This record gives sequence, C-alpha cells and structure tokens, in this order.
Amino acid sequence: MLRLITLLTLVSVILAHPVSAADAKALWSGKVQKIFDVSCVKCHGPLEQKSGLELDTPDMVLKGGENGVVVKAGKPEESALFVNLAAKGDPHMPPKKQLTDAERDAVKEWIAAMTVEAPKSQAPKVARHFDSGVQAIDALVAEGWERTGVKPAPAVDDATWCRRLYLDLVGRIPTQAEVADFTSTGSKREALVDKFLVSKDYAVRMRELWDAFLLGRLKRGDPDGRRKGSGWWAFLENAFQTNRPWNETVNDVLCARAGNKPETKGVSWFLYEQKNEHQRIAEAVAPLVYGTRIDCAQCHDHPLAREIKQAHYWGLVAAFNRSKNVEGGTAVGESAVGGFMNFTNLKKESQPAMVTLLTGHTLPETWPGGADKEEKDKDDNYVDPKAKVRVPKYSRREAFAEAATHDNPLLARAFVNRMWAALVGRGIVDPPDQMNARNAPSHPELLDWLATDFASHGHNVRRVVREIVLSRLYALGASDAPPETFAGMRERSLTAEQIARSWRVALGLTPEDDGLRKALVTALPDVLPKDYNATFQQAQFLTGSPAMTGLFLSAKDGAIGRIAALPDPAARVREAFQSVYGRAPDTEELAQSEALLHSHPDKPGDSARDLLWALLTSAEFLSMP
Repeated sequence: MLRLITLLTLVSVILAHPVSAADAKALWSGKVQKIFDVSCVKCHGPLEQKSGLELDTPDMVLKGGENGVVVKAGKPEESALFVNLAAKGDPHMPPKKQLTDAERDAVKEWIAAMTVEAPKSQAPKVARHFDSGVQAIDALVAEGWERTGVKPAPAVDDATWCRRLYLDLVGRIPTQAEVADFTSTGSKREALVDKFLVSKDYAVRMRELWDAFLLGRLKRGDPDGRRKGSGWWAFLENAFQTNRPWNETVNDVLCARAGNKPETKGVSWFLYEQKNEHQRIAEAVAPLVYGTRIDCAQCHDHPLAREIKQAHYWGLVAAFNRSKNVEGGTAVGESAVGGFMNFTNLKKESQPAMVTLLTGHTLPETWPGGADKEEKDKDDNYVDPKAKVRVPKYSRREAFAEAATHDNPLLARAFVNRMWAALVGRGIVDPPDQMNARNAPSHPELLDWLATDFASHGHNVRRVVREIVLSRLYALGASDAPPETFAGMRERSLTAEQIARSWRVALGLTPEDDGLRKALVTALPDVLPKDYNATFQQAQFLTGSPAMTGLFLSAKDGAIGRIAALPDPAARVREAFQSVYGRAPDTEELAQSEALLHSHPDKPGDSARDLLWALLTSAEFLSMP
C-alpha cells in the first residue's frame, strides 16, 4: 500500500510540473520509444519501412518518409504523426489498433518538447579529467541530480554502510563484534574495502556472481552441477583473487585451453557446459564480450537495435562451430577445417557466415573454393598432432578471442556496467545485458569514463569495485526518485549464498554450510533480478523446509539459547534485533515482538526461535540495507 501511495504521489508531481524542451530525449527513452516499439516499428522500422517511414529512432522519425516530414518540432497539432493517431485520423495509425489516451498524450508531449535548433559544429568531444574514479562518479552523478532537479537521499550511518559492504564483498552480514570494531575505529572505509579486496571471501563472492552472469543458474536438482568439480569455480576464484586483467580472463574463457597451468584448470567448462550447441555458445558469449544479447538476430537483423545484424549472430556461431566436447573429461577440442556455412534471412537470401564482430571487424579467412567444397584434415594443420586434445595452427576460437579482448571497447563497457548493476542495483544501461541502441545510458559520460579508465588501467577489476563502493552514491539510503537518477541505492534482494551465510552468522554459527547453500540456491535461484516475484514454493521453503528446521536446531544451544536466557522479554527482543538486523527495534516492533514472546511464557527457547525465524525471513533481512 505504501508503494502505491508513493507511486501516486510521484505521478501527481510529474503532472503538476510539465517537462521542458530539454526533456524531449528523456520523454523518448522513457515513454515514446516503448509505445512505438509495440505499435509501430513492426511496419515502420529496420525490417520493414512502409511508405519509407521508420519510427525506431528520433532521427529517423524526424527524417520522415515518402510523403514528407511527419513531425514539426514543438507543434504536435501540425504533425501528421500525432494527428493520424486520433480515432478519426485519415489515415488512422496504427491501422488496426487504437492507442490509449495516455499513449497519445505521451507522443504529443514529446513532440511539444522538441525544439528547432540551428546546426552546431561537431567539435571532437574531449573526456574530462578526474583524479580518480570515485571523483568521477561523485561529480557526474551529482550533475545528473542537478540537471533533473532531483534531491539525493541522505547517507546511511556507518553501521548500515558496513553491513552493505560485507554483503557485497564478503557475501554475508557482519557479526555484532565486526560492526562494533568498524564503528569504533573512526570508520576507515578505505581500509576496510582494501582489506576485503584481497580476501578469499571476496574472490568467492565475485565467483558466485560471475558464475551466474556467465552461465546462469542450473535448473535441475543439483544446483552446482559439475561446475565445482570441473575446476570452473576455482578458475574464476583465482582470477578475482589474483586480480587478473579481465580481458585475459575472458580470453582464456573463450579459448578454453586449460593447458598445464594450474590457474587455467577448469577454464574449458564455460564452453563444455553448452554441450556442442554452437548457437547456445554464441548466445552466452555475446553479453560477455558485447554487453548485449543478440538472440533476436537469429532469423533477421535485430528488429529494434539496428546495429545488431543477422551476420553478427551467425558470425559468432561460426567462431565456435569447429569446437566439440572431448569425451572422458571437460576439454573442448577444435577442428582445423570445416565450419563453413551460410545463413538465410527472411527474404530467402543466402549469405556466408563470416566471423564478424559487433565492432564491425571481420576475421580474414579464405574459404576453400566455396562453402560446399569439402576439406580434408591433416596432421600438419595442428600444433601437436599427437596431443590428446589437438590445437589447430589457425584456431577460429583463438582468433575471435584475441579480437574480442584486445580490439573491442565493448568488453570494458560490458564489465563496468554489469559490475555497477551488481553493486548499485541498476545498470547505467539497464537491463545490463541489453547494452544496445534501444537502451541509452542514463549517464553516458560516466559510462564512457569508467570504461576508458578500466581499460587504460589494464582491465583492473579491483579498481572498478573499489571506485564504486567508495563513492557517495554507494553510501546513500533509499530514494523514491526515478531509479535511473541514482539519487539513492535501489532495493536489491540478496542472493541465496548471501542469505545462507547471513542466516548462520545471525544465529551465531560459522558462515559456511554447503547443504544449506544448495537448498537455498534451489529454492531462491534468482541473482539480481530486475523484478522480484516471490513464489508459493519459496514461501513454503521459508516457513517449514527441512533445511530451515535443521538450521534452527543447530542454533538451539547458540543464539537461541543465549537470547532465551536473558532476564526479560524486552532484552530478548533487543538482542534478537541486534543479531539479525544490526539495529534496535522501534517502539511498535518492540511491542509486537514482546507479544510474540508472551504467547509462550513457559517455553522461552521456542518463543526466541519463533522470533528469530520471523526476523530472518523478513523482507528487511532478505534485502540489501
């Protein structure tokens, strides 16, 4: 109910303060683009241009079609685009559908917000200098607040910031002693961040995130599959523990050559898990190296993001279609020949699938007298023809990996944006795996600066993480402002691993319990979902699963017994809140919790357990502070 009231209040504020001409860009990305994508672009977009009109970008709208311009800047009533949306428009658009009044008003508002500007000379854009990433983030985000008239949320206190950092970089809440130690030492935030960034816990936490980002959660009964046993987890953890340059890590993942180096054992699992499905490989690789999914370009050029072509999809497939899993292990072999194929668009036109990157770079390769001519393989094509897993002298995988990790600015942008989303709750481009023309960055200069800084400092992962968590934004509380303004930290649900460890810490137990972790990953598999929707099965798990029962049995002689032994109900409630939330209860919480304890006065252990159970499964505990 509170969220509904907040939303209605926000709407009333927006209606009371009409946007200015400077907001035409925001109106397009926030309202109009979505309307046109659903109702107009199918017939007036990259795939089909009826009457020569394209409505997928503002520039194409302003260009008009065969019948001339359709928009007069600042004059919706004189713009054919708006006039034809009316129920009695002639011609009426869309032909078989009537837009709602709210949708028509949004188009009208956008056209009215446009201004006619004299052409400006396009001087080269010079990146501004900042002494650090923290300074860049603070300055550019603050400029956004001023530009949009948004007031940032107040900063959280030291204890809340400490809890947030522990969850993000260590994967659990801090103990009461750890919070007290931090807050009593003058709150040296830099020192705590630097301590965590070289810890094993940080490496494990980053592995948990990037394992899910790269491969997703497994759907079957075993939530880990063979990822741990194959060495894949160890590979990722080593990369974060040693702060390997990100482009080197990605290069190893794409090449999938374990070799004899201990740090690359398990690297082939990323490709191996795709089970020789080369389209599946391409669809998994694209967000990693480009920052965007390309699934929609399988049968035709992307219908909305015009820079993504069908040739990019099949070119990525071709980069890996010589690869095949080796039986009896986790290695992924590669042939030196074959893999030449054509793809066909919706017009039945056939084209060769060249290894073409989204950057526009195409790998040079000579086809053997045409795509249909069969090649003969031979030992001379391989580095070591007697090796168990032979490596071609010319490897498409390696050639693609080299181009994707050394001549591809999209790689740095993809990592920075994904890491920002993981630590802040929303990407600078959102969703973070859709960095394409359809999703403009909320802070383009900031994204450019961070990506350039990341690449120029050797793709230093720790540097990016450190910059974000030490920024002013990371220390803000919640805000009702539009999320793309970053006027406050967005609510984030904890991952299963964070919950499992934090439950045990709150109950006074050691953080790690593999059985509890697996049970939670199965029940709560989402990792940073855009929208969280609890299921009935998840509610059942939180209220009475064997894993939960076992957890509280383990704490019977620990936190539960300690709290039950306190002299009065109020003291028990306060201790429970400090253990779970790291704060004292307010007046209402104290009264309700005391009432719960009074319901079983003869069984203090059971009532303490029930109180802790309720707190540990609450929305407050299961979300980032």
